[in-house]
Amino acid sequence: MSDWVRVATFEADGDAVDAMVKEISSGEGPPPGIPAKAITVLADRENNRARIVVRFDSEENLRAGNATLDAMEPPSGSSVRRISVEQYEVVLERRAS
Repeated sequence: MSDWVRVATFEADGDAVDAMVKEISSGEGPPPGIPAKAITVLADRENNRARIVVRFDSEENLRAGNATLDAMEPPSGSSVRRISVEQYEVVLERRAS
């Protein structure tokens, strides 16, 4: 069974990235309605971009989590704007030994 990922790209300045990381890391796990197994936050501070990669253990869980995440919006007045969302099946992951 494959894993699946949701990759959301945001325009976000450095302060906004730090705020996202603080909010995400303050919880004890994923919010209700997001059956994720992992989350990765990537920052490109030079270009004011961030990507949040959420990993799921099934396509069904991806769909459920995607619905919840799509309903979330960055706080109004913040310097964060979601610019794209993509979904991928993980077909290979190789780690150094």
